[in-house]
Amino acid sequence: MEAKAFVEITRPHNCLLAGLVGLLGSIVAVGHFPNVKISVLVFLVVAIGCSAGNTINDYFDYEIDRVNRPERPLPRGAMTRKTALWYAVLLFAVGLGLAMLINSYALVLALVAYSAMFIYAWRLKPMPFIGNLVVASLTGATPLYGAVAIGKLGLAGYLALCAFLVNVAREVIKDIEDIEGDTAKGARTLPIIWGKRKAAYVGVVFAMLTVVSSFLPIRGGVGVGYWAMVPVDAVIIYAAWLILKNQDARSAHRAQELLKVSIFLAVMAFLIAALV
Repeated sequence: MEAKAFVEITRPHNCLLAGLVGLLGSIVAVGHFPNVKISVLVFLVVAIGCSAGNTINDYFDYEIDRVNRPERPLPRGAMTRKTALWYAVLLFAVGLGLAMLINSYALVLALVAYSAMFIYAWRLKPMPFIGNLVVASLTGATPLYGAVAIGKLGLAGYLALCAFLVNVAREVIKDIEDIEGDTAKGARTLPIIWGKRKAAYVGVVFAMLTVVSSFLPIRGGVGVGYWAMVPVDAVIIYAAWLILKNQDARSAHRAQELLKVSIFLAVMAFLIAALV
């Protein structure tokens, strides 16, 4: 067993991003940096929850990852599946314990989100489109968690909608990338059922809906700060063009990675809009 596997299996760069999105959700909601204690707790609850979710996902995805991600800790033997299961349980417990220190609403939302992560990895992931919607909902809930922690919604609601829509697009496109391993395990993802081309169209529709929804903050009174979203929309449109042009694994990987980057860029854009 490799000690570094306990960090690697959580995919720390993704969890760091998730924690920052949760924290920035708080900032976007109030338009300034919130209480330091709350800020730290929001970051930790989201980041640790993400770590637990990634770990339990690898536990249930062992067979798929042997084909799609053989370099990950479980397929290469750096950690046993049993250890990964109990590690995920521990992370979930720590996250809930920290959520209790925020407020009751934050605890309930964390409990719902953590439960959804487990059920998704256990049962929902192979289900066509349902699993995609669950993951996208969890991503959309991340900035909302920051808002719930401070008791104000602000622009975090618009950000959550954009995050949900762009993640539906990303999850569908990621399924195109992972079609070989998913087929080997007998999963029934959208690209397997409908074909890669039709699945790409679904991903592109949600990508374009994200661009449209990015204009909604204008109705909320956002002024020149809105223009920070223009480069983000350009990245999303480019990713949509890539997957429409070609549905091979390489193009799908590039497109879904661009959409992942766009999430962080969108958070920064909303932050600029809220502060300006």
